[in-house]
Amino acid sequence: MRTELKLIVTTGLLVLSSGFSLPAYAQTDFSQCLARLERTALDSGIRAETVDSILPTVEPREAVIRADRNQPEFLATFADYLGRRATDERVARGRALYAEHRSLLDELTRRYGVPGHYIVAFWGLETNYGSYLGNVPVFDSLSTLACDARRSDYFTEQFVNALRIVDRGDVEPGVMRGSWAGAMGQTQFMPSNYLSYAVDGDGDGRVDLWNSTPDALTSAANFLRGIGWQGGIRWGREVLLPEDFDYGIVGRDQRKVLNEWRNLGVTDIAGRLIPDLDMQGAIVVPAGQRGPAFIIYDNFDVIMRWNRSEFFALTVGHLADRIAGGGRLANPPVEDEPISRDDVVRVQQYLAENGYDGGTADGIFGSQSRAALRALQRDLGLVADGFLSQELLRAIGITSD
Repeated sequence: MRTELKLIVTTGLLVLSSGFSLPAYAQTDFSQCLARLERTALDSGIRAETVDSILPTVEPREAVIRADRNQPEFLATFADYLGRRATDERVARGRALYAEHRSLLDELTRRYGVPGHYIVAFWGLETNYGSYLGNVPVFDSLSTLACDARRSDYFTEQFVNALRIVDRGDVEPGVMRGSWAGAMGQTQFMPSNYLSYAVDGDGDGRVDLWNSTPDALTSAANFLRGIGWQGGIRWGREVLLPEDFDYGIVGRDQRKVLNEWRNLGVTDIAGRLIPDLDMQGAIVVPAGQRGPAFIIYDNFDVIMRWNRSEFFALTVGHLADRIAGGGRLANPPVEDEPISRDDVVRVQQYLAENGYDGGTADGIFGSQSRAALRALQRDLGLVADGFLSQELLRAIGITSD
């Protein structure tokens, strides 16, 4: 194997030059994993010179694993998540940048079918409009995650694609710094998305997602069109639900034509029945019955192909609406104490032990877990909104440590 890691052995631990220590077996596993990544890269057609120039510099990063296990989309409440991101300051900055880049954004709308305020919203959420791009070496973050069991196959593919970007001569390795997950540039593209969708937006003959705003915004529009954005359709909207609404029919997987939702009494925030259009939507309640309700359309699913988080997708949609001149939520979420990941695991274990199929007890409360929770809530005589709250934990006898 060509790769050599910089190691110091002391008191039974291997201490990496980056400053943190791991048990010796973990470092041995990392070295073996790098050998696997090397073979995979060479078998994928990456030139040996490229592999040899990069792999000896790669180091595992404990902070990357910590970040992966503590993503805010998994642990924060919707009130906290939205409140930290769709701030008045970010809205004002987004409106100013929308005006500043209006000619480019209008052209992108004509060319790709994506309205400019959505592109600006993605830009704002991903890097606060290019003000913070992340500073982790991409090859360190991707190799660390490729050598971690949770999503090894995905990040192995991303690691090889990052090598391919260098191998093609697109970007110098030293420029490739980004988020803890290896996302790059002003709109935080993963390497596979860079290869598929990054385009030259300023006409200088090269793609620079780090320093060229036209390249970043044009690439974002191209990406959104490529993953299915439908022109002329909103992401969704905030709605009001009637007092006797059946929360057992909420969730992204329970779609109805809009006329059916009208017949169930769903209105816009002004109290008018939602439009009677020949399209489908689903109702989501990210903070439960006491928070806002949204009807979501097909473009919401497109946003989730960018980032697989409902909180992220709802915040993109809301921020885009506000950048375009809309107001705050009519029914803002009420803050609740966050649920720890350990308690999420306990709830998932409780569901499984009591015959509710909530999927793997992994601490990530996704759609399958919420569906199982709704079934449990119905059986307990509670409002079946699928919302994991401290009140629910107390009802089933789970208390935080």
